[in-house]
Amino acid sequence: MESTFFAAISRMKYIERWALMRSSRPENLSEHSLEVSMIAHALCLIGNTRYGKNLNADRAAVIGLYHDATEIITGDMPTPVKYYNEKIRESYKELESIAEYKLLNRLPADLQEAYRSILLPPQELSEDEAQLRRMVKAADKLSAFIKCIEEEKAGNREFATAKETIFKALTAYAEEIPEVRDFMQDFLPSYGKTLDELS
Repeated sequence: MESTFFAAISRMKYIERWALMRSSRPENLSEHSLEVSMIAHALCLIGNTRYGKNLNADRAAVIGLYHDATEIITGDMPTPVKYYNEKIRESYKELESIAEYKLLNRLPADLQEAYRSILLPPQELSEDEAQLRRMVKAADKLSAFIKCIEEEKAGNREFATAKETIFKALTAYAEEIPEVRDFMQDFLPSYGKTLDELS
């Protein structure tokens, strides 16, 4: 049986993020998902190495790769629209849920169970799974903040307000997730530097 799952997933490269913003360089969903995956993986490794946790960094990376996959179907809903009010937020959640199942059903039947726990957050999360998904959410915010830094370094003031808002959210994350604080201290300062400066 022909499966359209990976052909659909490959279309992430056509979904542009930050639709309402003027970007100096467009960012697509594919590259964003890769960055979120790498950062989520790093956050878990920081937790394991520095804080004695036992987080499954590889699973966090995979969840990060697929965390926005539903946008292949829904498109990237701008944050101000998505969170405008409770009714819109609930409607969008319902739409995302439908899209998750549509994606899952594109897989051959024998692979659906393996992908279910990646594409669909379980109804009742174990503490381990909840921690991994928090790391992916934090990585998503960090990736958005990195985009703001890069735009600012390119001389684009369009992202100034977004940068402030995201920084506040990251500060709140850092209070409860020390791995986020560590990532911000250890890795964020080098973003936006030139290739020569990085060398």
